[in-house]
Amino acid sequence: MAAETSRIVLDWLGEQREAMVGLLERLVKAESPSLEPQAQQGPFRILAAELERVDYAVRSVGGNGVGQHLYARPMHRHRHGPHQLLVGHMDTVWPVGTLARMPVQEEHGLLFGPGTADMKGGLVEIVFALRALHEFDLQPSVTPVVLVNSDEEIGSVDSSRFIRSLARSADRALVLEAGEGPDGKLKIARKGVGRFTVTVQGRPSHAGTDFEEGVSAILELSLQVERLFALSDPACGVSVNVGTIDGGLRPNVVAPSASAVVDVRAPSATAAQRVEQALRSLEPALPGATIEVEGGFRRPPMEPLRRNRNLLAAAVRLGRELGFSIEDAGLVGGGSDANTTSLFTPTLDGLGPIGDGSHATDEHVDTTRLPERAALLALLLLEPPADTHMA
Repeated sequence: MAAETSRIVLDWLGEQREAMVGLLERLVKAESPSLEPQAQQGPFRILAAELERVDYAVRSVGGNGVGQHLYARPMHRHRHGPHQLLVGHMDTVWPVGTLARMPVQEEHGLLFGPGTADMKGGLVEIVFALRALHEFDLQPSVTPVVLVNSDEEIGSVDSSRFIRSLARSADRALVLEAGEGPDGKLKIARKGVGRFTVTVQGRPSHAGTDFEEGVSAILELSLQVERLFALSDPACGVSVNVGTIDGGLRPNVVAPSASAVVDVRAPSATAAQRVEQALRSLEPALPGATIEVEGGFRRPPMEPLRRNRNLLAAAVRLGRELGFSIEDAGLVGGGSDANTTSLFTPTLDGLGPIGDGSHATDEHVDTTRLPERAALLALLLLEPPADTHMA
């Protein structure tokens, strides 16, 4: 029966490929950068209409300083039954007007355009996986609920509270970021992402007449920059990058202050704690200088917990039923909302489209493989409740 369901779902989705591409084109043309909240209304309306077609009730949540987030659940559901969380985002890194230089165009089965892979292709998969279940009256024993946020590309600053709330009570979380590499490998481990600001205070003086009376914050910061880079430990998966530096008043003034913004990636909670402690323990090299470190890990590490591996194993099994192989991407350097859901519930990420060029001018999706990715998602939604949330 499982093999028959797999075949029926995959065949039907194969017939929907043109419709899937059409929806993806509409979503991509509805430009929706993270920092322009009004622009989020376009993809919100498109997704709301599509979800309502499969008897989902849609409402907006949050939107404090960013675009509103879309929350959807079946119109008819068991109120006290288990639920599973589908997570996507409608925001992109591309400003409004990008379509003028990166138009939506299809070439040899590849659809190019800003936001195709990251991650509007994943939103199309959510819609069509739910449509497939609706078409054949396939009722998951774990109710699928959907959260599509509008601020993932800026760290889910507003939506993380909703994601945490829903993930705490979810049986599992399925995250629709693009698959890894040309085979669309799935993700059960992501590095945590930290953002820190290192601020140095010195003592200003006239650079000509009282040079020796001053303490240069820029000189102190330059000495600290070398120490910061030295905290990287590639063998352990830890990277520390000084991304921007700012400071000083004028060329003829010994700089009273300077600051650096530091990006930190760590593969585990232990590694994250270790590197953060090292950052906060920085000591000034110059007498009279002071150092202040602010910030923290905005996204915790997503570790390859047993419950995540069990969910991956289910996807591998379902992939075989569909006729293709599923593989583990290993440790991924970038963060996503899966970093958050994995704290609370079994999480599988990378279920979105196969493509390339996220955040790049050649961003694209392989539309020929959209049906199989949506079919995999549909079958995962039909999986019975997890036996355990063991780590």
